Amino acid sequence: MKNKIKDYLYLTVIFYLLAGLAGCGYTTRSMISGKYRTIYVTPFVNKVDVTQEAYSANKYRIYRPMLETDITRVLINKYLFDGNLKPQKETQADLILKGELTEYRKDPLSYTADNNDVTEYRINIYVNLSLWDAKENKLLWEENNFNGNYSYFTSFATGNVILVSEDAAVNNAIDDLARRIVERTVEQW
Repeated sequence: MKNKIKDYLYLTVIFYLLAGLAGCGYTTRSMISGKYRTIYVTPFVNKVDVTQEAYSANKYRIYRPMLETDITRVLINKYLFDGNLKPQKETQADLILKGELTEYRKDPLSYTADNNDVTEYRINIYVNLSLWDAKENKLLWEENNFNGNYSYFTSFATGNVILVSEDAAVNNAIDDLARRIVERTVEQW
């Protein structure tokens, strides 16, 4: 009986030691393959269709000039800040990220008590993305309707809220979009 208990304790200790050595696999490093070190971000293309007839679901569809340029610039800066993939010229890059701006929306979230004025908006920016292996010209992944957003209060909001201008909200939405794109690229979840 004592030998069985000893064997059981011995196996339990070995199991926990092996489990401890294996760890949970958490790391702060990139999950992207070691063969990818550089990336080229193609200038985003504006595919927002402003000629489309309005209906209730898209009555807030609008366009901001040069938004696709701002997205490209902020995204390159995010890759520089992240450090896992170094932005490079197209001819020297391991990866090529292609993107197109498909929609910019400013949706009302809340109104004043009399429903006459909007107190909160959400900026949504939608893009289509594809990541390519530059050496093999192979599609690695593709995401449509990838979204970045930011909500902000207007001057009609009451209470203890922080007011942000629409321009600042757009910049925050672009920043959120760029952060999400970099995470999608390097984390490979």
